[in-house]
Amino acid sequence: MDLLLVATPDGSEPGLSLLVDQAYRRGCTVVAVAPARTPITEAVDGAHGLFAPMATAPYDQDAPLAASAPGVLWALLTPLLALLDRAGLLAAPPEALQKVADRLDHVAERCGPAIATYNNPAKTLAADLADALPVIWTEGPTAGPAGRRFTAALAELAGRPALTAELPEALAAHSVLLSGALAAGADPDDFFRDRVEEAQALHARVVLLRDRPTGGLSAAPAARELALSHDTAISELEPEEGGELETLAEMIAITDFAAVYLALASGA
Repeated sequence: MDLLLVATPDGSEPGLSLLVDQAYRRGCTVVAVAPARTPITEAVDGAHGLFAPMATAPYDQDAPLAASAPGVLWALLTPLLALLDRAGLLAAPPEALQKVADRLDHVAERCGPAIATYNNPAKTLAADLADALPVIWTEGPTAGPAGRRFTAALAELAGRPALTAELPEALAAHSVLLSGALAAGADPDDFFRDRVEEAQALHARVVLLRDRPTGGLSAAPAARELALSHDTAISELEPEEGGELETLAEMIAITDFAAVYLALASGA
């Protein structure tokens, strides 16, 4: 191991400073992105490493930040992307990062609180998941990380469980789940349920996150067929055209907004 990259919104995790020290003793270069004035900064200085303070909004200076809090990901990831681009490990030149920023601004305009639900993909997704167990299926290289991020955000921000899997493996992994007690048609008496006195049963809802197809086979048609064959509703999110970082940014931003709207609706 020649390089240790540390990215944390906290900086005081137990054992993190020890990890940095051990890496330095083994001749490893250390780079960290974290809040300023945290224990990790001293550890990186002691290891003669490179420390980049995480960008925070003025009102976030003294507040602990959740790893899934909106904005935290890009505050941590952007400096690392720039570093890895300079090191030649991946392609993330300044113009690509600018396109990511532009895409995030565009999503904020589409998904902000002032935009009505019928024109707001994040509010629409949050409404779809209000009384459902999200079953997140992903297809494509950027959809997978976005789906895992969405699962974490739902748990950490909204206190909502969710399942995630990549297509086509998800079809086999979740087939029994969709035909069991969580299926929308599992309770034939639900039609006669008293909507005032009786709580609605929790049913699965598939969320299909996928990159724009660039040719080749897609499991999306089979995914739709499986969901609908079990009377399971499905929500779909597909980003606009662009590079991988742009499409990743769009899917993460929309699902982050959706997780926040769910948290607000549930009082989490």
